[in-house]
Amino acid sequence: MSHAAGNVLFLCTGNSCRSILAEAVFNHLAPASWHAMSAGSQPTGQVHPRSLALLKREGISAAGYHSKSWDHLSPTPDIVITVCAKAAGEACPAYLGPVLRSHWGVDDPAHATGTEHEVEAAFMTAYHILRARIEAFFALPLDVLRQDRPRFKAELDRIGAL
Repeated sequence: MSHAAGNVLFLCTGNSCRSILAEAVFNHLAPASWHAMSAGSQPTGQVHPRSLALLKREGISAAGYHSKSWDHLSPTPDIVITVCAKAAGEACPAYLGPVLRSHWGVDDPAHATGTEHEVEAAFMTAYHILRARIEAFFALPLDVLRQDRPRFKAELDRIGAL
């Protein structure tokens, strides 16, 4: 069964934790025709070391991932998913262009405080939320939804509420 190709952009502010985790997990699970990228509106310039360590522990390649601005994207995304925490008052970047947009808010583990265990737990929570949503994405009838943008958007928004 062939899948229509698609490029997904995971977008947040710093591009050091959540969007990097989403990009890596998506590409780890994706069929060959789907590809994820990530960017930030105000990139920190480095991937959080805990994000890299977590991906390594989960057996997901972190090679080549870096914190980058959305000004230098190639190719153009078909779908843009913001992962910033609007509820926490975080400014969500608004990607301009004729793309399908959805919001999958996740608290930023880079701002977690407390003990080593508590901070690590914040990263694992973000990872598990994103992985569950990405698995739900790949469970969708993607070939069908590519032809029905309103339904595709509704499904993406439903996943973002998981």
